[in-house]
Amino acid sequence: MTAHVAQYTLDVTDLNLMAKFWSAALGYTASQGGDGNAKLYPPPGQAGPTVWLQSCGTPKPGKNRLHLDLVADGGQAAEVDRLIGLGARRADVGQTGAEGFVVLADPEDNEFCVLDGPPR
Repeated sequence: MTAHVAQYTLDVTDLNLMAKFWSAALGYTASQGGDGNAKLYPPPGQAGPTVWLQSCGTPKPGKNRLHLDLVADGGQAAEVDRLIGLGARRADVGQTGAEGFVVLADPEDNEFCVLDGPPR
């Protein structure tokens, strides 16, 4: 028996900001309930886990121990520019610049990577 990733959960302090950013970044549809949380769904027919944005009252304490690795449909550089335009910023977590990924942080400083192709 094995497990599979069904959902990625992210604690957030500004639900509206983060739902707007992540739904635009991933092309997902956001559904906010009355409980202060939101669920993001992939487009119909697209594989991928849902994303649960869970409201919390505290900011992120340090570097993420778990993060998303995104693969761009239209090329890494263009995707990095697009995500920065949505509100991401470049983040330094000790990378050398020779890696096959770019590290960004979302508007609440959660790190994620944009790969230059499929994971190796």
